[in-house]
Amino acid sequence: MQYERRGRRPGPRFPPKPVELGKEYDVEIQETSRRGEGIARIKGLVCFVPNAKPGEHVRIRITRISRRFAEAEVVGKAEEKAEGEPEAEPETETEAKGETE
Repeated sequence: MQYERRGRRPGPRFPPKPVELGKEYDVEIQETSRRGEGIARIKGLVCFVPNAKPGEHVRIRITRISRRFAEAEVVGKAEEKAEGEPEAEPETETEAKGETE
């Protein structure tokens, strides 16, 4: 006899993440967590960034992806963006220079 779960769909419970491990993103730190880390959001996903303060525009590298959040480290200041360009777009240094492997 099989047990049937009601109200739950088969498949993953959490949608695919809008970030990738090791990629860099330009973000704005929006608030501070209870542990004192900066919080940025990339397409709704919460990213915890140590040593960052609210209001800072920084470039981060994703170091860990969990079910509900990601962790990142600061790698530098965010590059100036053109007007109308959205933040948090994936861009690595090689992509920015137009180099390919």
